[in-house]
Amino acid sequence: MNLELLNHVSAFIWQEADMLDHGDFDAWLNLWTEKGTYIIPIDPNETDFENTLNYAYDDHHMRQLRVQRLIGGESISTSPRARTVRALSRFRVLGEEDGVVTVRCAQNLREFRKDVLKHYTADITFQLKREGEGFKIQRKLIQLINSTDTLAGIGYIL
Repeated sequence: MNLELLNHVSAFIWQEADMLDHGDFDAWLNLWTEKGTYIIPIDPNETDFENTLNYAYDDHHMRQLRVQRLIGGESISTSPRARTVRALSRFRVLGEEDGVVTVRCAQNLREFRKDVLKHYTADITFQLKREGEGFKIQRKLIQLINSTDTLAGIGYIL
């Protein structure tokens, strides 16, 4: 086990979570590769995300639009904006190939909005492309444990 790599990718992923919780969306957008994908599938067993229905399948342009909706108040599901806290744990480096590190972790997210506290739990798999001394997100796959249930409008980025 490469503890130095594990610590490096964990710190990067914690930084990404902190940016999202504190609304630092411009910095968050800069964490991505140009062709990076943000995916939240409905079917927990699906692997062909491009050809199936997902809660989200965002490329660079769609991530930018999602952020604009969040900060612009254009969507009823984003007003007022939710306050969130993410706790990430159980980091595991699954492998590295051609400069891309695959990491899986668990996320527990708490959302408070309109006097209601909600909880979302997910397995997240990152593909992190090495860039200089750091990483860029090539893919973020969020597999909610209750993805097949009816989910209320999620007005933020998981």
